[in-house]
Amino acid sequence: MPHFDHLCKDKKLAAVLAGQQKYVLNKRKNVCLHLCSSIMSQQLSVKVADVFWARFLNLFTTKSPSAQDILSIPFETLRGIGLSNAKAGYVQNICRFFIDNKTSDRELYRMSDDEVITFLTQIKGVGRWTAEMVLMFTLGREDVFPADDLGIQQAMCSIYKIDATDKKAMKEKMVLLSKKWSPYRTYACRYLWGWKDNSPAKNNQK
Repeated sequence: MPHFDHLCKDKKLAAVLAGQQKYVLNKRKNVCLHLCSSIMSQQLSVKVADVFWARFLNLFTTKSPSAQDILSIPFETLRGIGLSNAKAGYVQNICRFFIDNKTSDRELYRMSDDEVITFLTQIKGVGRWTAEMVLMFTLGREDVFPADDLGIQQAMCSIYKIDATDKKAMKEKMVLLSKKWSPYRTYACRYLWGWKDNSPAKNNQK
């Protein structure tokens, strides 16, 4: 895979990639639904997020409900599956936005990364990080670098010995380091997450 060979030029990142399964990006349909999923999973462990998502999908007769399908679910029903007031409201905001703007998957796929971020962050509850997750894991964009992601920050600070005391300086160093990974920064982040989540013992490597 071209991305794997390119990323291995960074010797420290090559050590992170070692032993990990090569990752393949997928493009997905129903961007609205996946954006709702990103909102629901924020600040939750993967296991807990999966539980909420299963409960959510069980509210529908299809595994790919439309924005209108989701809006037809009463607010209290969304709260009943465990969503907070804020998250339930954000899910409804997303669906109303997609309906009001007649937003299609095709339209979003045609946008540049920056255009997608600007467009989606108009929605109350959708920040830059959430839009970046949609770019990476729904639209399948290969060169996204979410510098505000805590997991990426922790992994890079550990691997590259970056001082996390000054957050602004830390992020500047992260972005600078990530440039050598372009145009495959999405893949690099995926491997960094995998390293952090599955190989805690490696956190002491130099």
